[in-house]
Amino acid sequence: MNPRPASKGGFREPGRSRIRQDGVGLIEVLVAVLVLSIGLLGVAAVQTRALANNNSAIARSMATVASYSILDAMRADQANAIAGAYNTTVTANNCPSTGSFAQTQLNYWCTELGATLGAVDTTTGQVACTGVGDCTITVTYNDSRIGVMGSSAQQVVTQAML
Repeated sequence: MNPRPASKGGFREPGRSRIRQDGVGLIEVLVAVLVLSIGLLGVAAVQTRALANNNSAIARSMATVASYSILDAMRADQANAIAGAYNTTVTANNCPSTGSFAQTQLNYWCTELGATLGAVDTTTGQVACTGVGDCTITVTYNDSRIGVMGSSAQQVVTQAML
């Protein structure tokens, strides 16, 4: 006769085996930590991408604000703007000299572009006005913050009437 191991009251409970499971709790904890780590890495990647997109959006907003600032200056000097005194391209690392009111405003605008979007040769601002007061302002800048999902050369075009 094969004696059964005794448990509570001397009888073995049905369906219970006596296989030892030492260390199973540790393995479960390690698997849980692994799954949690993978999840946290995913959250960190999403956060990094969100910050890059936020920086890119700020740069686009600053380019738009800069285009409206030169338009406001041109509205204050409307006769010269229509005559073409503002029609030029400025580069943020080589701003034009001051002199007339239009040249001074272009210098201030160029300095603003350099301060907000980077004083490099890829940051440019172009003004093109027709003789009837239709103006197109184009701001081009390097937005390498966006990463591989977008283009590093960004352009904001604003069209307005004086």
